[in-house]
Amino acid sequence: MLDLTKKIALITGGGSGIGKAVAFLFAKQGAVVYILDMDEAGGNKTAKDIQINGGHAVFFKCDVTRQSEVSNVVNQIYSHFGSIDILVNNAGIAHIGKAHMTCEENFDKVMAVNVKGVYNCLYAVLPLMKIKGGVICNLASVASSVGLADRFAYTTSKAAVVGMTLSVAKDYLQDKIRCNCVSPGRVHTPFVDGYLAKTYPGKEQEMFEKLSKTQPIGRMGQPEEIANLILYLCSDEAAFITGSDYPIDGGFIKLNS
Repeated sequence: MLDLTKKIALITGGGSGIGKAVAFLFAKQGAVVYILDMDEAGGNKTAKDIQINGGHAVFFKCDVTRQSEVSNVVNQIYSHFGSIDILVNNAGIAHIGKAHMTCEENFDKVMAVNVKGVYNCLYAVLPLMKIKGGVICNLASVASSVGLADRFAYTTSKAAVVGMTLSVAKDYLQDKIRCNCVSPGRVHTPFVDGYLAKTYPGKEQEMFEKLSKTQPIGRMGQPEEIANLILYLCSDEAAFITGSDYPIDGGFIKLNS
């Protein structure tokens, strides 16, 4: 069950958080993991830790906003193995602010990473997957379903990810390429800790508990829990699933009303 032995998997943003958890889990299940990230220290550490535990992982420093960089890395990987079986578009950034508080520079930055970054990876990988099929999982967010206060650019970008997921699923159905996305609620990642330290110095624990309680289940998700769902969607056991968005949110969308 959920065996990825000899599958070639590309994971963007695999140096920390959800991407790191996905990289570890995929390697544990037998995949050859390629980590694409701008965080050289985090990406290298993830790859080395996987190797120490007997897995296969390689890190590439790659800016997903630059199509030429993405294409170069993808082509290197493909020329070595002759296939790319799985793509997890995890790399993303957040931004806080309503529409009138979001300057053009910040809006463009969020779109460049969260939308164009996904597009760039799809553009590079899909022609290679068309040869013998593959699986893609994109990281969306609960924001794409319900909208989040003070998250205009982020919500917009994640809605676009859901749209891209549906489009790819429909366009490449006959090529044996499946494409789904997951929509996490609030997940405890290094980003959350950094945000709390910067925004609420001295009150980190108090605010952490407050944010945790915004999830009906009473806590934040763990990166490993999101990784478990992504593993299933990318496995052969999920061969009948494509064009779907899966909330994994502690009840946020359906129960937080």
